[in-house]
Amino acid sequence: MAEIDDIDHHILRMLREDGRRSFSDMAPEVGLSVAAVKRRVDRLREVGVITGFTAEIDYSKLGWGIEAFTELRYAGATPVSEIIRTSTGVPEVQAVFTIAGDPDALIQLRVRDLDHLQQVIDGLRRAGNVTGTKTLMVLGSWTRSAPGTSTFTHR
Repeated sequence: MAEIDDIDHHILRMLREDGRRSFSDMAPEVGLSVAAVKRRVDRLREVGVITGFTAEIDYSKLGWGIEAFTELRYAGATPVSEIIRTSTGVPEVQAVFTIAGDPDALIQLRVRDLDHLQQVIDGLRRAGNVTGTKTLMVLGSWTRSAPGTSTFTHR
């Protein structure tokens, strides 16, 4: 495990809130030089704490405004690799979580409309060893801006 101090945690919080935040913007807030902040971010990347930078997308503006989670149940001894293969081959699948217990997997979907959702679910039901599904539609979501904080962001 990487050694992370309070300044590193502060830098991580700032980057989580805005991944495009500049080193010169962060430096005064953490009391370091721009070069020192850059070195810390570089080190956090090198040790694998920071794994990448992403853009948050408003999918509704792209015509993919419906988000849903679908539980998948598989026949008996279906290997995890089969569960992942079934789900990742579907372009609407955004994430796959294999889990212990019932169900076997939880997948996150993005679709255009309810008909599209039904088509995707029907396709998943026909795939491999899927024995059952349960779909939950997202009405709204909140994400924690940083672990240990009470600030939530509505999407």
